[in-house]
Amino acid sequence: MAEREARHGGGVPADPRGVLRKGRAFLDLFWDIAKPEQEVRLAATENLLRHLRDGGEDEELKYALRRLVEGLGATREAARPGFSLALAQVLQAFEEIPLCSVLEQIQEKHNLEKVKKKLVRNAAFGNFFGVMALFQSGRLIKDQKALLESIQLLQQLAHHQTHLRDLPSKTLVDILSEVWPQPVVPETVFEEVLFGILQADLTSAFKSPENLHLLLVGMQKFPGVLKPKKLKKLFGSPTIVNEENIPRLVELLESAAKSEKKDKKLPSVGLDLLQVSLKEGAFELFWSEAVENGLFKEKSGPVSYMCYRLLGSALPLLSVDQLQMVLKGRVMQHYGEHVVTTQLPDRFKFAPEMEAYVDKFLTSCDDPERQLAVMIGFSTLTNQGYPVVPSVWRVVRHLQPVALQKYIDWLKDMFLKPDLGCCLDFSTNRQKQNQENKNIAQHKIARLRKWIIHRLMSIVESPVKKEESLVMDISRFCFFHAFFETKKKTSQIPETNALMSEPLDEQAHSLAANYFFGLLQTLNTLTVLGDTAEAAALREKHIHGVTADGKLWIFHLVEYASELLSSEKYVKAVKPFTKEQRDAWERSLQSVKNLQKKKSKSDSAKLFAFQQLLLLMAIHLFKNPSETMDLLSDLLNCTERAFSKEPKKKKTENAEPEWVEVIVEILLSLLAQPSLLIRRISNSVFGRICPNLTKKGLQLILDVLDPYQDQDEESAVVVVEESEKEKKSAQDTDDDESEDSSDDGDTEEENDSEDEKNEEVDEDFRSQLINVLQAGNAVGEDESDEELDDEAMMALDKSISALFAEQQKRIQAKKDEKDRIRKEKILRRDFKIKVLDLIEVFLSKQPENPLVFDIIEPLLQVIEQCMSSDSDKQEIDFLQKTAHIFTNSLCRAKQYCKRVDVLQDDLHTFVERLVKKACKHTDSSVALYYFSASLYLLKVLKGNVSDKSPALPVPLSKKQTDTIPQACQLLSTGCLDVERVTLIYQQALTQFLSKRNSALTSSMFLDLFTRFPIMCKPLIDILVKSITAGARQHQQAQACLLLQKVLPLRELKLSTTKEEWEELIRESISQVTESLKVADKLRVKAEKEKVARSLELLNFLLKTVTQQKLHVELMELDKVLVALNQQESIGKSARLDSLYWNVMRWLNYTKPKKEKTANKPVQEAEPLKRKKKGFLPETKKRKNRKKAVQENGAAPVASEDGDSAAPEEQPLGIETPEQKDGHLPGSKKHRKRNRGVRENGVAVEGSGNGAVNGGDAVAEKKKKKKRNRKRKGDVGNEAEQIPATKKAKGDVNQETQQKQGKAKKKRKEKKSAMLQE
Repeated sequence: MAEREARHGGGVPADPRGVLRKGRAFLDLFWDIAKPEQEVRLAATENLLRHLRDGGEDEELKYALRRLVEGLGATREAARPGFSLALAQVLQAFEEIPLCSVLEQIQEKHNLEKVKKKLVRNAAFGNFFGVMALFQSGRLIKDQKALLESIQLLQQLAHHQTHLRDLPSKTLVDILSEVWPQPVVPETVFEEVLFGILQADLTSAFKSPENLHLLLVGMQKFPGVLKPKKLKKLFGSPTIVNEENIPRLVELLESAAKSEKKDKKLPSVGLDLLQVSLKEGAFELFWSEAVENGLFKEKSGPVSYMCYRLLGSALPLLSVDQLQMVLKGRVMQHYGEHVVTTQLPDRFKFAPEMEAYVDKFLTSCDDPERQLAVMIGFSTLTNQGYPVVPSVWRVVRHLQPVALQKYIDWLKDMFLKPDLGCCLDFSTNRQKQNQENKNIAQHKIARLRKWIIHRLMSIVESPVKKEESLVMDISRFCFFHAFFETKKKTSQIPETNALMSEPLDEQAHSLAANYFFGLLQTLNTLTVLGDTAEAAALREKHIHGVTADGKLWIFHLVEYASELLSSEKYVKAVKPFTKEQRDAWERSLQSVKNLQKKKSKSDSAKLFAFQQLLLLMAIHLFKNPSETMDLLSDLLNCTERAFSKEPKKKKTENAEPEWVEVIVEILLSLLAQPSLLIRRISNSVFGRICPNLTKKGLQLILDVLDPYQDQDEESAVVVVEESEKEKKSAQDTDDDESEDSSDDGDTEEENDSEDEKNEEVDEDFRSQLINVLQAGNAVGEDESDEELDDEAMMALDKSISALFAEQQKRIQAKKDEKDRIRKEKILRRDFKIKVLDLIEVFLSKQPENPLVFDIIEPLLQVIEQCMSSDSDKQEIDFLQKTAHIFTNSLCRAKQYCKRVDVLQDDLHTFVERLVKKACKHTDSSVALYYFSASLYLLKVLKGNVSDKSPALPVPLSKKQTDTIPQACQLLSTGCLDVERVTLIYQQALTQFLSKRNSALTSSMFLDLFTRFPIMCKPLIDILVKSITAGARQHQQAQACLLLQKVLPLRELKLSTTKEEWEELIRESISQVTESLKVADKLRVKAEKEKVARSLELLNFLLKTVTQQKLHVELMELDKVLVALNQQESIGKSARLDSLYWNVMRWLNYTKPKKEKTANKPVQEAEPLKRKKKGFLPETKKRKNRKKAVQENGAAPVASEDGDSAAPEEQPLGIETPEQKDGHLPGSKKHRKRNRGVRENGVAVEGSGNGAVNGGDAVAEKKKKKKRNRKRKGDVGNEAEQIPATKKAKGDVNQETQQKQGKAKKKRKEKKSAMLQE
């Protein structure tokens, strides 16, 4: 095309209309329309419309139409819709363009009859997208002729199914069914214009799904035209859905389902057929005969999924009776079997799609009866009594309040009187094979009740809008049937009004009890319900677990339990209370009521904590009365002591423990139980009483975490955990814990099996076996098996089998013992993880409490012990949690203790102990925690103000304090004894820089210097000396690194005088100079790192000297750096080379430029033309052979001789003669730099006569080198004259480049030799 040739630089053809002369912007729009990016295509279409509207001419419009029509048949798939959309927009914007002319242009350009066979696909797509453009323009209804021709064209395109598939038929349906502000095709137009054309397609409606879909759309859109009489004329039947047409409809639906297999969506013909059946009043016939009895005969995946999609799509269209019929049919049963049998992860699951259908229906439906029918229908689809839908089905959140209440009532009725007859129950083939001789009905009822009780609990958790009365109704129902049974009906207790058809057994009561305590956990975290002002105020305060009146949910349930206990005439407890338990219950309620009467703002948290704990322990009497009694009695006594007004007695050795210590023991006992509710309430209660915590109470918690206590000793807590809780179903346990235990069990079993393989044979068993064999005369000197008769052999077999049975019992006993120890270890570690929650709560609630200091060492011991112990998942979780609490809740806490006047000496001793342990440790990761703890204590000491505040370590001048008001604050020491602490960290820093293997790291001291700049001045002398006195190159590099980070600190400069600062810089430069003097050839990585760190430090030091104009002697440094550059390793490392020249820049040196040899630009080889057969190439002809040899032989000499010599890299301070004479650019500036004197008065070496002489020598060597190269080139040319004619042009260029590379390498060697001289 013309624009393509113009873009590639070709000649532009004649354009008499002048469109191409208007610039590239207009033409580039058509290129952008064809791009694959949708955003680019849309932007180009918008720009094209704007251009044509604003200043477009008729010629441009005609050109645009032609280009757009041509692009409809483009080869690229992304280009076709782009051109189609652009054409539609142009036709919509310019209504004066006749559609018929555009359609003729499309048919002419993409003529299916005249086009070549290879381009039939493009032509078919060109016609199709052309019709799409006319349709999308919105003008097709206004031009009946164009509409008629477009439909005829689509009918023609329908025969090209290999390329277009069903796109033409779908487009035809879209033209009829698309609805704009007014119908696209009115009935008059359809009847007068289109019916005649479409009559053949409508008559053959039962031959293909596309034609049937066209008929169904016509019936829905034009009911006045396609009346029953006309339908009877078309295909002999006034209706579509009837008994005669059912077989043909089934075939068409199966074909449509298989065609939509990849798209995973419902075929449009299926939904339209469903709607027509409803309109004709034949839905029941269609569903029962066509869907259930027709489509399900062929067990095909696509057909089944189409039926499921039909079910989901039909929900919004059906009445209550129709919904009940559909939800009890075969489609639902097949759907349930699909859900149960596709639990594997690799299988396709339709359940999420069905949930989306139901969710959409419940959202759009306002009829509570229809909502209830759908919910009940899906809830009664059961697999051996257990519903297929999950008990936490989220669609319940869209239910209307009336429907939700009726659904809950239905669930409760089904729990009390299970009606398996109303359920659509099924069993899989495997379940039918595995059925044993058991009561199947009772099994189904138990499974159904289990699902219902969990379904009720999940409704409370769901975000559906609900009232407090509904939540309380569900809670009372669950509590009553978990712990009580009905004896007689009474109106005072609504739960007794309905008697159970099948009583609950012990297992069902236990299961309901577990679910009830799960419900308590939900209520404990539930936001306040209701629309009252009180409820809104509580929600703003983020208060959870209370009703709108401010009372705990658990308190209302305890009141309800008390009412049930007092109604012994009507109800009875599953586990009746003993007299002691009943007294404890009454005392608990009375204590709660007494606490509620007390109104003290100072003790409000304490009061709330005791109420919460009393109520929890009281309601736990129903679940575990024997275990709870001791804890509850201790709690009641502790409550009386905590709120008694008696004066405190003096502490003696035999005195009773404080009430807070008793509470801590109770909380530790509760944490041993596998209940998330107890764990969270324990943390909540501890958070409210931790302001009253004593040292003994804290020690009780820390003793649990002590890793050095005897591991064989089992506390009562762990015994209870092992003996009782492991036997239960563990409904309250976390899933993660159970998974961890199972994983640990698997690995332990594998280890046991491996131990058995590697275990040596038991000598006792060997001796017993030998004795048995000898007793049976099976082992002797010359005896054989033939001498034993049958009776003796039988007796010997019995003895051997008995012996092996005993041995197997012993092996199993060992296994059981190992398994018991492993489980106890897991439980003990899990208990410690729970106890860590109390530590975290205390650190977050009481960061200013002095007891925080007692937590540091126990946590460090836990971290140290975990680092050296097993690396299983639970141990790693324990370590990570401990480290997280230590780092974030302790060391990085923003608040800390502000009353340490009495503890100053102890804290300083503590700092010394922590730093010494960090120094002695071999693991740097553990040493980091010890060092961080010491920095935390430094922060506490520095942040406290002592009565005897020490003076500043360095007195500041008045000018400094005036200019920087924060100076005193930055350098204040608080309670910190600077001299004592300095000595501690001096020893640590000296060890780090002088010992070869130290657990300390530079990041630790960097943290020390940045957080406490007051420590910089006392420790900086060690850093300066260690630049040369370090143990190895690594320590010397670390000293340079730390010094480089410390020197820029503003606080360091504030603490030093001007003379001290200048002396510090001078000494640092001197040490670095000495360190660089001994730098070897940098072969070792540590040596390179040391030089790099030294250069980084030197860069800062020279920058400081220059900017602050300090008087420092740099002559010695200059010599050392110049000598350092002569080592090849500096230039080989890009990092070292960059750092080196950054330093030399401060000494007025510049990095020599490396310029490549200026070669003549090699002409690009022309593409080789294809040789004609039978003709000699030009170089082979006799008249041109000599000429070619001469050209090829002389080319390298000419190129080498014609090149100008490149300026070489010069040694420091040396100039070439050209630079001296000013022939090269920049030479004058270079001479000025060499002649210039630094501000410190130190002259720069490398200038003068020596430089000139050196430059002459270099120039002479270059000339000799060129002459030698010429001679070598001539000899080479003479020797290779004849073969040179056979070399291609690319070979000559390659040869030239190789010679240039060799010359460059020789120049580098000459340069290094000159530098060494």
